[in-house]
Amino acid sequence: MAPHRAAYRLTLDRARQGGEVIQAEGAMLFEVMDACDGWTTRQRLQLVVADRAGQTVETSSDYSTWESKDGRRLRFTLTQAAQGAVTQRISGEAELDGASGGSVTYEAPSATRLRLPPGTLLPMAHTIRALQMARAGQRMLVTPLFDGTGEDGAQDSTTILSPWTPAPAEPRFPLMAGQASARMRIAFFGKEAAAGASAPEYEVGLRYYANGVADEMKMDFGDFAVDAAMESLDPLPGHC
Repeated sequence: MAPHRAAYRLTLDRARQGGEVIQAEGAMLFEVMDACDGWTTRQRLQLVVADRAGQTVETSSDYSTWESKDGRRLRFTLTQAAQGAVTQRISGEAELDGASGGSVTYEAPSATRLRLPPGTLLPMAHTIRALQMARAGQRMLVTPLFDGTGEDGAQDSTTILSPWTPAPAEPRFPLMAGQASARMRIAFFGKEAAAGASAPEYEVGLRYYANGVADEMKMDFGDFAVDAAMESLDPLPGHC
């Protein structure tokens, strides 16, 4: 997994017919660094959404994690804001203990401890597993996924994998040189799915290169979806 910083420009891809959203634009910055015994990531996102009444809402999020390289521990912090005012803070630590699953201890918004089901994957471990499966020609990864962005523990997820694609002849950025890739679509399901609801709460489609760099991203929030076009990609120095 290559330490890097990637910047994306967000634009409206589609809005649900009859829905309120008519425009969306923003920016996202994603960083991943090698912290020797783990991976640290930070994702900062700003989005301005306009509705049919002419009102605009600016939202932002700042999400940071440290994940051990054995895929067993995750520390996480998420701060979300709307119109400049903080609306939610989530933080805590998760630990997996093998076949029996694991647990997450939340520090915010309240001190809570939840069990994580058997088979739960953490975010970087999920990315690595999905890339391994795509390289091996497999087409689907179904597993609980815990990333610390919600208060309810792990979410069920389904990842659809496209065929492994050779490295581009003329890569846009040096970090993409010599890197094969696979397109993926990841759907996240809430508790309602257990009661028969089949629609995911959130979906993201993207192309992952073998070194963990992602481009051509589409984020589907249900009422609307945005394209995230990569505008810059820079390597980051290691700290080991």
